[in-house]
Amino acid sequence: MAGMNAIPAPLATPEPTPVAAAGQARRITHPVQVGKVQLGGGAPVVVQSMTNTDTADVAGTVRQVAELWRAGSELVRVTVNNPESAAAVPRIVDKLAMMGIEVPIIGDFHYNGHQLLTNEPACAQALAKYRINPGNVGFGKKRDTQFAQLIELAIQYDKPVRIGANWGSLDQSLAAQLMDENARRATPWDATAVLREALIRSALDSAHRAVEIGLPAERIVLSAKVSGVQELIAVYRDLARRSPFALHLGLTEAGIGSKGIVASCAALAVLLQEGIGDTIRISLTPEPGASRTQEVIVAQELLQTTGLRAFTPMVTACPGCGRTTSEFFQELAKVVQEHVRGKMPEWKITRPGAEHMTLAVMGCVVNGPGESRHANIGISLPGTGEAPSAPVFVDGEKTVTLRGENIAQAFVALIDEYVDAHYSRSAA
Repeated sequence: MAGMNAIPAPLATPEPTPVAAAGQARRITHPVQVGKVQLGGGAPVVVQSMTNTDTADVAGTVRQVAELWRAGSELVRVTVNNPESAAAVPRIVDKLAMMGIEVPIIGDFHYNGHQLLTNEPACAQALAKYRINPGNVGFGKKRDTQFAQLIELAIQYDKPVRIGANWGSLDQSLAAQLMDENARRATPWDATAVLREALIRSALDSAHRAVEIGLPAERIVLSAKVSGVQELIAVYRDLARRSPFALHLGLTEAGIGSKGIVASCAALAVLLQEGIGDTIRISLTPEPGASRTQEVIVAQELLQTTGLRAFTPMVTACPGCGRTTSEFFQELAKVVQEHVRGKMPEWKITRPGAEHMTLAVMGCVVNGPGESRHANIGISLPGTGEAPSAPVFVDGEKTVTLRGENIAQAFVALIDEYVDAHYSRSAA
């Protein structure tokens, strides 16, 4: 941004009271309140997602937000790109509230956000947070003015802001300035390092400018997204070192299917294990016709497998080999996973703590009994040529042996009985 390119003095860092997670101290950031959800300040890492509906389609957007929320998304972002979508936001929030869904809705703005929020004050009020991109908030002389307008609107409506720089929409004037400065160095950096610095500076300079305008640091979240795994790790390590702002993690344009999942998890897992990151989004391209909720499930499983949070009972399952020529153990693992995920919205309210339960569905005698003993509830199914019986272990002790055609139903019933016996009903 013009007038914002001098390296700013660092803001005061919050008191270092690290929260241990997965053996790694969390980076303590300014706490940011988004509706009833806290980001940073030692709070658990928050899962968020984004709709891909036309926001002006109120019914369609409400339906998708509800699906994402039921899957476990704690924040949901919607595109606000024209007057119709801005006018729809309050109606979307109202309809969600009528359904008992109070998930904070974030407005994603580019180019014309200052106009939309000014012209639709009900939208400005209904949104829980604004997301703005310093690379396309405005161009030329209008850039600083329009950025300031957005920040002033956030101050007026008491809203937090995510300042989200992106590799694909980098502030070109800042990039050009840093390239010129680099050319004058005795030992110039390579072009990638300069562009990475431009991305970081775009986010940091904009955040410091927002603070100068009057937005508290406790209402600022930063992101600096790229599409490469190693680049993302390098950018966020540097961003975390240079500022105390809460950070939103995500690999932009991660891709479709396993490629997007693997790339996102490869990058975010490293950062999360280093204590970096206050909220995450897995930016998957859905398979044609597939549910948008997959990105939520992947985010939850990433946080749970790294030991940072628990969302649903974890199922350890045998991968299968020549000893397990029957598909029954695969079918049972799927039944168990779908059962506990389906029950979790109810258990979250009536059986708090059930999300920490561990389950094992194993396919033969080699590792089956051992893995089953490590789980709260485990079953060791017979492999090829083994006796047609399935011992069940509860908290390390063998309790019953299942046989016959109804093993799946019987095992699921044992899981439900365990939850009823071990997790007390909440006051609600």
